[in-house]
Amino acid sequence: QVQLVESGGGLVQAGGSLRVSCAASGRTFSSYAMGWFRQAPGKEREFVAAISRSGGSTNYANSVKGRFTISRDNAKNTVYLQMNSLKPEDTAVYYCAADRVWVTATPSAVHYWGQGTQVTVSS
Repeated sequence: QVQLVESGGGLVQAGGSLRVSCAASGRTFSSYAMGWFRQAPGKEREFVAAISRSGGSTNYANSVKGRFTISRDNAKNTVYLQMNSLKPEDTAVYYCAADRVWVTATPSAVHYWGQGTQVTVSS
């Protein structure tokens, strides 16, 4: 089992940057693939990015490709999402996700979730 706690959300102007972090408990962080999802008001939760257990493989939603970067530091039990060139449509609660093999783009398939952190992008 893994517990996830996000941090780093906030308010940023369009075109700006923000980095959100997710700290995981336990000594087996490196055995989990990690990911980020987001949910805007009135919308379904959607996939943003995923990273493999070693960090060697990543996957991104088309809407964030080229602007967002997912990374992880297994020594610190932390996964990051660097968000650049932010747009108002990026406004959402961002959730950290974890799974043993891979974090798929289907929210219902994810086993572990954080509580979320709000990111608001003003125009």
